[in-house]
Amino acid sequence: MDLTHHFLIAMPSMADPYFARTLTYVCEHNENGALGVVINRPIELTVAGLFERLDLALETGTLRQQPVFFGGPVQTDRGFVLHAPLGEWGSTLPVRGGIGLTTSRDILEAVGAGTGPQKMIITLGYAGWAAGQLEHELQQNAWLTVEAQERIIFDLPVEERLAAAMELLGVSFASLSDGAGHA
Repeated sequence: MDLTHHFLIAMPSMADPYFARTLTYVCEHNENGALGVVINRPIELTVAGLFERLDLALETGTLRQQPVFFGGPVQTDRGFVLHAPLGEWGSTLPVRGGIGLTTSRDILEAVGAGTGPQKMIITLGYAGWAAGQLEHELQQNAWLTVEAQERIIFDLPVEERLAAAMELLGVSFASLSDGAGHA
């Protein structure tokens, strides 16, 4: 099973407060585990505020009020930039379809100068699963999965992303049960 470039949709019964009602984009999934970022949980920090904290110039006014997101509970003091197109950055994990996840400062410097990627989400932290952990959570009906679409990640307002991912499955969040069963 390879869920790279898939969405994880938290089931209504998800008790973990880090992931309740979240939409997570899986950037890497292999025999060693999985890594993703939550794309629908903005925090109170804006891109302008982040750049100020990092002592970086931000020339682009359109990005100033864009929110920074809670990417997951792992390394919440570290920034992750989910972006398209892929580009040439110091430390990038190529995902699929021209999407990358970059952790190097050079991408933020380029964003500040107005030469960064066309589409991006900045998160603090990421979601990580050890080998077999995500598969176990899927067996426990903690998540629904569906292949990701770039437009949902980058083009939709944050409050529409979860519902749009659910529509890819042909169901609404309201129709899901809190309980789970196994046949």
